[in-house]
Order: sequence, then C-alpha cells, then structure tokens
Amino acid sequence: MTVEIITIGDEILIGQVVDSNSAWMAQQLNLIGANIQQITSISDTHDDIVNTLDAAIQRVDLVLMTGGLGPTKDDITKKTLAEYFNSDMTFNQEAYENVERHFRQRGYEMTALNKKQAEIPAKCTPIQNPNGTAPGMWFEKKDKIVVSMPGVPYEMKPMVSDFIIPRITKKINGKTIIHKTVLTHGLGESFLSQKIAAWEDSLPENIKLAYLPQPGIVRLRLTAIGKDKAKLKSRLNNVIKKLHEYIPDLIFGYDNDSMEAVVGELLRSKKQTLSTAESCTGGYIASMITGIPGSSDYYKGSVIAYSNEVKEQELGVPHKTLVEHGAVSKPVVKEMALGIRQKLNTGYSIAISGIAGPTGGTDEKPVGTTWIAVATPDNLIAKRFQFGEHRQRNIRKSALMALDILRKELLKM
Repeated sequence: MTVEIITIGDEILIGQVVDSNSAWMAQQLNLIGANIQQITSISDTHDDIVNTLDAAIQRVDLVLMTGGLGPTKDDITKKTLAEYFNSDMTFNQEAYENVERHFRQRGYEMTALNKKQAEIPAKCTPIQNPNGTAPGMWFEKKDKIVVSMPGVPYEMKPMVSDFIIPRITKKINGKTIIHKTVLTHGLGESFLSQKIAAWEDSLPENIKLAYLPQPGIVRLRLTAIGKDKAKLKSRLNNVIKKLHEYIPDLIFGYDNDSMEAVVGELLRSKKQTLSTAESCTGGYIASMITGIPGSSDYYKGSVIAYSNEVKEQELGVPHKTLVEHGAVSKPVVKEMALGIRQKLNTGYSIAISGIAGPTGGTDEKPVGTTWIAVATPDNLIAKRFQFGEHRQRNIRKSALMALDILRKELLKM
C-alpha cells in the first residue's frame, strides 16, 4: 500500500512548529509494510487542501492528513473535505458525548462552537478522540482512502495506533517489516564499511542495510521484510550474531541505547563508582551521565578544570608538569585522572584535556588534539586523539571516546 502524509498549518510552514507528526506516522506505517511515497506540508486554505489532495490521490492508495480540525473559523479542513466528497454534515451523538465529557471533566461549560465539533461529514467513518474534541474522519472512494486527524500529537497518535494501523494492516495482507539498529563506535562510516564488507555481501535478499552516521557513532540499521514475523526476528538475530564476529569491540548497543546508559548499567551491575575531571569538554561528560535516571547510584561528581589554576588546586596536577608539558598532554591528563579518583574516592575516573577550537591550536598540537585518561583500580590508560576542527563535534567525539574506553575497561572485570 502506498501512502502520502499531508500536514496542514501555517505554523509548520513558517517554522513555528516542527512537524514531528509525519516522522512518527511514517515510522508506524513502515513497520506494517506500507510504502510512504511523499510527505507534504500545506497552508490551511481551501484551494491548497483540494489541490494537494487531488494530486495525492493520483499517486497513492492512502492519504493521511493532520491539522485544521479545530472549532475556530481558521480551521477549515472538515468543511473542505465534506465539499470534496460531496457530503452533507451530520450530527454524531458519540462524538457529541465525547466533547461534552471532555469539558465536564475539566469543569468548563460547553459552548455552541464546541458542540459543532460533533458535526461531521455523513460519508465518513468517524474516529473517536478520547484525548480531545475533534473526531478523526475516514473516507473511502473507489479504491482510495483519505483519513483526516487532529494535528495535536497526543490526540493523533492513539487514532493511528488503535484505529488506523489495525485497519490498514488487514488491507496490506500481513506483510511485516522489522527494524534492528546496531550502534557502533570507533570507526568512521567508510572504514567501517570496508571492515564489514564480506558480512554485508552475505546478507539475505530480504534484509537491507543502511549506514546512519553521526559525530562519533555509526548506526547500522537492518530492515527485514517478510510475512512470518518469528522467522524474520530469528534471521535478524543470526545476522547480528555474525556481525559480532567482524566488529566485536565496536558494537556498544542497539536501537535506542546510548553510550552513557550502557556505561552506567555496567557500573551499576559491577557495583563500581565513577568521577570525571573535564577541561575541554566543560562538563559535557557529566551532563551525559547525569541525564540517565538513577545515575547517582554510580556517579559521584566532577571537577571542571578549565584553567591551569583549577587543575593544580583541585586535582593536584604539579605546576612543573603543566609548565613543561602544557595542559593538553599525557602527563597532565594522567594526573587529572588520578587526582579526581582520589578526591572523590571512586573506583574509576575519566579525565580529558584538549583543544576544542576553533582557535588555540599550534603546529605541534592542532585544533582537535585531545588527551583522554581513564583510571581504574588496577590501571591508568592515557591516549591521544585528533578529532578535527569543529568545536561541538570535537566535544561530542571526545566524550563518546572517553566513555567507550571506560566501557571496554569495565567489560574486562
């Protein structure tokens, strides 16, 4: 089944509201095997709605529309669709009871304008809205389907999940799509592609691979298509198991995992604690870690040692070491890691010092030069990296690399 998504509203066109509805609907439709061919955003005008709908119906089997169903005069989608399908308006008792209940629960008196929300085109199948006042509308004409829903996400999503997806699934005849995303760190997209080329060439015909790079991470999205969901899952699991043979050290998680959450769970499971000393990242690592609920179980705190004075006074880095080697150096970052580990009495610590940019680099230490140290109960590791010239990407890459070094050390326990 081919699908087009149309979002209605000037607030989207002028950038006042980000169209998250289309992305969410596309994800849900893709999972059941529907083929999204186009996503369109238009203004809330009669001509734009009619012209866009005319074109969409020529292209696809199903059109999903969101927006323009409010009670005010500027919301004209319902009226336009009634005209488009040559349908009179009719009063829907169930929709009225829903509107009345909505206002009663909030202690408001329902107005005549709100009551009109219960009037819908006679030729549509109403989709009741337990989270708002505007019902959705399902139209069918010959072999085409048009569905109109409110633009408010928490009203639209239950309609899609509870009503639209089940009906579409029956029409698609059981086709299933399963996605599984493998999260990797440590190699860029091109180098990773070379390393897993033989594995990629051996993928079954019904499993497709997409590379989704972002600073510091490459996501490998596997998409399996077929009718037997259990067999698809089994085949995907076997494919991923084989991938581990090629890049065992690069895979750190799956789907919605994050590096900080994976590291946090390792610290918790091994009953270990962590502290951080940050210079060029300015607390970014601490922010990542504390963004995970429950991180107080294993994370004690940080010193943001942006100046040499703080490195000396708070972390115990010798003045002589700073003078002889500079703040961005192996001896300094090692002292920082040992200093914060001792200061906060943790099992593990991370220290980082670098030149994030865009200025401050030299021939010997160009922008992007970063030293990372990880102190463990038995070891002290310090490594140099050259991340690039973009400040925010350098900070992100530095933080991910530091956490990944720690992850690998924790896995050795």
